[in-house]
Parts: sequence; structure tokens; C-alpha cells
Amino acid sequence: MPRASIVVPAYNSADTLPATLDSLLAQSFSDFEIIVVNDGSTDETGAVAAAYATDPRVNVVSQANRGLAGARNTGIAAARGEYIGFCDADDLWAREKLAAHVEHLDQNADIGLSYSGSRLIDEEGLPMGAAQRPRLKGVTGAHVFKRNPIGNGSAAVMRRAALRDLAYRPRSEPSRDWVFDETFRQSEDIECWLRLALTTDWQIEGVRGPLTMYRINGNGLSANTDRQLAAWERVVSKLRPLNPEFFMRHEATARAYQLRYLARRAVSALDGDAAWALVRHAMYHSLVPIIEEPIKTVTTIAAAALLRAIGPSPINYAVRLRAGIASR
Repeated sequence: MPRASIVVPAYNSADTLPATLDSLLAQSFSDFEIIVVNDGSTDETGAVAAAYATDPRVNVVSQANRGLAGARNTGIAAARGEYIGFCDADDLWAREKLAAHVEHLDQNADIGLSYSGSRLIDEEGLPMGAAQRPRLKGVTGAHVFKRNPIGNGSAAVMRRAALRDLAYRPRSEPSRDWVFDETFRQSEDIECWLRLALTTDWQIEGVRGPLTMYRINGNGLSANTDRQLAAWERVVSKLRPLNPEFFMRHEATARAYQLRYLARRAVSALDGDAAWALVRHAMYHSLVPIIEEPIKTVTTIAAAALLRAIGPSPINYAVRLRAGIASR
């Protein structure tokens, strides 16, 4: 039995999957397996994965397309490790990442989810000079709801026992449990992390260092902010009945942070009208982000206003970088 499993959901990822698997196979902690879930790909993803399966540490599972949540659930069902990590097929792990999380979980029996910060890389896999450096200690459900310190789906390594506590079997599901809600095509990760915080006693804590390389691509930057906001609102609607008092206390501030995040995405996509509308909407719901994070919030407002006023230009490109591409 391997000590750890790494689940790699892969959909039409033939171009980036080799770099992802190379980074995982190079981990300094050696007692692991990799579960590549070919999620109904129509490109050469299956062939790429099969070539890597000559390594006994790599197992490939193929299925009809079920989306990112469904691919992760399939990987969890196939995994044998005590600890299970997730790495999307276009992201990378630093060589020491798995070792850091195994040590962290070994030494802290109450932690169910261990995560790290992330460096941002571009479509070519080159560093963008920006990083997500989240809160690591004293993480509560409110922190997850408002700021999602886990950051992205490739940052987390979870204890199997915590995944077991999250698992459920919908009536429509004939073959295996769900940990991630497969009815979500976006925000499935934050729904899972927040459900862990609200429904279990497992702790969430981070390890030092940006140990994940999180890829930013053009499609991601220009993604429809309305669709992203709708997915987030659906998370709130689903989980609110679990703890109405929690949502009464934190929902307005969390919504303001989410809108600010989407405004930053709109700035990165050079969409001034959307960015300005989102920052105004954020401040309408709560002014707490200005108090808690004045520099980032004011910078976002200024970037949105400037972009809306004079449109895309070399000056705006500098503002875009200042705002932090795809940063919360």
C-alpha cells in the first residue's frame, strides 16, 4: 500500500499532462501512487497517460466525461493511500511538496486538510512573478468562506479519514461515493472545503512555501464572471441550511470578497466595465475588505476605475500586474 496517493483529473490535457506527471514523479517523498483520471478526453490525453503508466507508480482510470468533481471522486475511489492529494493536469508540484504535507499530517492528527501557497505560472509554464501566500494557521470556517486560503484545487493534500467523513452517496449514483459535488462545474473545491469546516471537527492548516505551481491561461482570465458568481451563490444556497447563524454573520463580507476577487479577474482580462461594476457591487455588500485589506482593495478599485476610464493600454497592463493576475 502506498502511503500517499495523488489524483490527477485530466480532460483534453495532452499538452500539459507530461509536465504535471514529471513534477509528481520527481517528488522527494517516494512512497506514493498517481491516479490519472482520463475524464472523457477527445485529444491524446489517454495516450499520454498510458505512456506514463509503464511506471508502476502510475495508474490510469478512464471514464466518460463527468467534470472535474467527478474525476476527483473517481480518483479518490481508486486511491489506496492514507493521504490523498490533488493536482490538476495543467499544474505542477514542487519537488518537496508531498514530503511537506506528509510530515505535516503525520505530526498533527487533528488536521484533515493540509495545503500550501502557490506560485503563478503562465500558459508556457513560466513563472509570472506572482504568488498566492495565504494564511496558514488558525484557519476557521469564516476564513475559508471569505478568503479561501487553500487557493486552488492543486494545493490540497487530505487525510483519507477526512474524505470519508465528507463522502455521501446520491440516489442517482450507482458506483461510488461523492466527496466533491458533481452537480457543480465551478466552485466545487470551495464547496468541499467549506463543507469540511462546517460539518466536521477536522482542522484546516497550511505549510510554509509556495509549493504548488498554478497555471493561469487566457481562457481562465476571460472566464465569464457572471457564471463564476452564480456558482459561488449556489454554494451559499446549498450550505446555508447547515449553519444559518454562520451565514448570517459572514455572508455579506464573504460576498464582498468574492466580488472583489471577480473584479480582479476582470481587470486581468482588461474588461473595465465588468471590473467597475463588480467593485461597486462588492462595496455595496460590505466595507470590511477595505478595513481588513485596504491596500489590495483600494488597488483593485483604482485599477477598475482607470481601466474603465481610459481602456486597455500599456499603462493598464502595468495596473493589471499590480492588481495581481487571478489573485484573490
